[in-house]
Amino acid sequence: MPAAFRPRRLAQAALTVALIGIAGCVQNPNSVFHSRTDFNRDVTWLFTIIMWAGLIVFVFTEAMLLYAIWRFRARPGAPRPEQVHGNTKLEILWTAIPAVVLAIIAVPTVTTIFKTQARASADALQIEVIGHQWWWEFRYPQYGITTANEVYMPLGRTISFALTTKDVIHSFWIPALGGKRDLVNNRTNHIWFTADSTTEDAFNGFCAEYCGTSHANMRFKAFTVTAEQFESWAAHQRRPAVFPPPPPPAPVRGRAAAAAPAPASAPQGFIAFDRARMPAYTIPMTPIPASVNFDTTLVGDPQRGAQLTATGQCALCHTVNGVPTLAAKTGPDLTHVGSRHTIAGGLFPNDTRHLAAWIKNSRAMKPGSLMNTLGIGQYDPILRNTLQFGLTDQQIADIVAYLQALK
Repeated sequence: MPAAFRPRRLAQAALTVALIGIAGCVQNPNSVFHSRTDFNRDVTWLFTIIMWAGLIVFVFTEAMLLYAIWRFRARPGAPRPEQVHGNTKLEILWTAIPAVVLAIIAVPTVTTIFKTQARASADALQIEVIGHQWWWEFRYPQYGITTANEVYMPLGRTISFALTTKDVIHSFWIPALGGKRDLVNNRTNHIWFTADSTTEDAFNGFCAEYCGTSHANMRFKAFTVTAEQFESWAAHQRRPAVFPPPPPPAPVRGRAAAAAPAPASAPQGFIAFDRARMPAYTIPMTPIPASVNFDTTLVGDPQRGAQLTATGQCALCHTVNGVPTLAAKTGPDLTHVGSRHTIAGGLFPNDTRHLAAWIKNSRAMKPGSLMNTLGIGQYDPILRNTLQFGLTDQQIADIVAYLQALK
């Protein structure tokens, strides 16, 4: 029995398709169709060619189809159509046209592949990217810097990324700056681009290859800064962790306090990316699970926190440059963790409340986290038991106070 014609359903379907099309044309902040790097411009140029070639083929094909439907429609009293068993000219034509279209697409595609796969320039900034389940490690071999989950890049200088993994396959992707590239075991892949926009900015980075339980939570932040800001940041990152932090310079009689020289141990000219300037879409909004409660009224003692960090379980996994007992390489380097904007692989903002909750029960905060559950009385979803021993809220507050002082 033929289905009844329903104009309302047809209109709803057409409206849905139209909205999807409009949404696809909106330039999302995480879209690759920006002109901030040479890589994205090359990809956008290739996409534009393929899109227009496909559109032309679609319009031509549909026009011929509609013409054939109209021209050879059934008419009352019309004779039976003549049977055609071949047309050499037509067959040559419909073979040649697709070949030309494929050539139009293939030439710029191959050109773009060779261009984006070529070696970076010799003066490029080298950044080694190591993927872990589920966080990112960034090393700057030319500067002797190691950091985690945040990568800084100078504007106008080519950045060459060397991509490796410590466990499974990951995929490095900063969509607003460049294409994605896989991190494969026993192999180093490469990708490079030049961030040549004129203003400093912050961007989201992702793992684009399914890598396990917290694949969707494996994020990072990318910052583009001026060359001067980058050099200041790099100089500061090379310094060992200074604790306790040096006191602010005292006012000098007869001069403004701001003009007083800083102590020799204080970082000179260091400029971090201002959190107030981070776009809203780069600020993580992941909620804290209800099961991870923490007494936010507690005031931490960074001196006690330094001792707990150096002698407790933190020493089994983390490094703090300048603290001899903190030299492990399993987890992220914490040398200047207080200056970072996010924690837990870019999943949470780096503030007191989130950092305390993360230390207390990281496995409830981020499924599959390899970091041990440390808070007393917390349920460990991997071990499937409740901790009878562990850190109290006051001890966690002390550790948080210490880590926040490492800037």
